[in-house]
Amino acid sequence: MIKLQDDETEEVFYTSIVCDLLDQDVCKCTRYPERHALVENCVQLSPEKVVEFGWLPTTCAYRTLAEGRDLQWWHPLVSGSSDTVHEAEISVRGKVISESQVHEEDQQDMIIHWVEMSH
Repeated sequence: MIKLQDDETEEVFYTSIVCDLLDQDVCKCTRYPERHALVENCVQLSPEKVVEFGWLPTTCAYRTLAEGRDLQWWHPLVSGSSDTVHEAEISVRGKVISESQVHEEDQQDMIIHWVEMSH
């Protein structure tokens, strides 16, 4: 999901805008191996970088494990199925729009508040 950052406060806001490479039906990147070369601001996550990204949602597996919490039942590493994130309604399926369909001046209108980021 595309995030916006307030230049003055540095606060990060999630939007309902996603990368054009996201297949919204299955919620997976269509060009995963080459995404960083194709998308300039595609963030590369790793367990070591979790502390740098305070904006990660509380449901993020990297954040969950770094904080010493167990993954939820719906996480594919626990359930063995990529469908459980959709069954739990934790995925972005049906909730987002591709960035090419949103004019830059309208991005602030796409800010959402259903992603939990609290510490």
